[in-house]
Amino acid sequence: MSTEPGAHAGEGWIPLCVPEIRGAEWRYVKECLDTGWVSSVGSYVERFERQLAAAVGGQYAVATVNGTAALHVALLVAGVQPDEEVLVSSLTFIAPANAIRYAGAWPVFVDAEPDHWQMDPSRVAEFAERSCTWTGRGLRNNATGRRVRAIVPVHILGHPVDMDPILDVARKFGLAVVEDATESLGATYKDRPVGRLGDIACFSFNGNKLITTGGGGMIVTDNEHLATRARYLTTQAKDDPIEFVHGTIGFNHRLTNVQAAIGCAQLEQLGSHIAAKRQIARRYERALASIPGLTPMPEAPWAGSTYWMYTVLVDAHRYGIDSRALLRALATARVQTRPLWQPLHRSPAHQTAQPTSCPVADRLNRDALSLPCSVGLSPDAQERVIAVLASQGARRAGSAS
Repeated sequence: MSTEPGAHAGEGWIPLCVPEIRGAEWRYVKECLDTGWVSSVGSYVERFERQLAAAVGGQYAVATVNGTAALHVALLVAGVQPDEEVLVSSLTFIAPANAIRYAGAWPVFVDAEPDHWQMDPSRVAEFAERSCTWTGRGLRNNATGRRVRAIVPVHILGHPVDMDPILDVARKFGLAVVEDATESLGATYKDRPVGRLGDIACFSFNGNKLITTGGGGMIVTDNEHLATRARYLTTQAKDDPIEFVHGTIGFNHRLTNVQAAIGCAQLEQLGSHIAAKRQIARRYERALASIPGLTPMPEAPWAGSTYWMYTVLVDAHRYGIDSRALLRALATARVQTRPLWQPLHRSPAHQTAQPTSCPVADRLNRDALSLPCSVGLSPDAQERVIAVLASQGARRAGSAS
């Protein structure tokens, strides 16, 4: 087994974050296979949509092949047009920025705030009020002349964005709010579920998410028109299913019945999965309090985090080594970890976007390391991770003295 940072976990390894398959998944999938309902039509797709909407507290849900497809379609139905602009978090996976470009629009990257690592509402307000002009018919970026159409706050790592100030800006300037909740199913903001805070929201069920369908995503909204339009676009925009007439360009973005069956079984365990993640977070928090230079993942007083990907900040001066050196040391000990994403304002794939400064995102990318946090992570395995963290810090402290 390779000890390179990107090595896959195998025998003897503690993986970073893997699925927990322990419920009715096998039974539900077998029903799909036995009945032949395996593609994008079947009872489990609609059932998964209903149950996910209920879990979030939304009225409508539309299942998609993955979270990126959900984001793409959500932006389209929210009214984003080619050559318009969308504000989006810089510190996140690249998918929302890519989805903005799929829609023909341009991302404007917004820095993270330092306390909880989410999109900074003050930077959103500053951009709208100081870098744009309200024409009475829309908000225009002074630097590019393009209309600003929407905001995509990304709830990263299982923690919500501070949404109320962002919603205030959106209402003031007529901007759509598309929540990227792909990492934060089950999280709450001021006792409200994420996915119910904006106009439309997106979830992901990739293999490392809190619940998984192997792939898959979901659009959730309380707006019937948006939901109907999303369902239309994700099923190839078919106007006449008998004669195969299509009124516009659509997409083959529908989730399969087999995947939805897995999703239904996983969703039945959502509460226990969140409880396990929070218990893992508490154990890390207690242990890291005695290790200088390691800052535990924060939780705002107004937030209910699911701690989807438990992440710490490594102070190289106090701890003795930086985050990437610790990543390599943990890999040698057969513990899989990973850094956060390259901030999107630095992504070569988006170098044609308007240049922005995001120093907090840069610092978090440099210092952060995500630790093993699978729902099924055993206390013994977690103690092994903690022991390596403590020994590395003690070794460096000893050599410094």
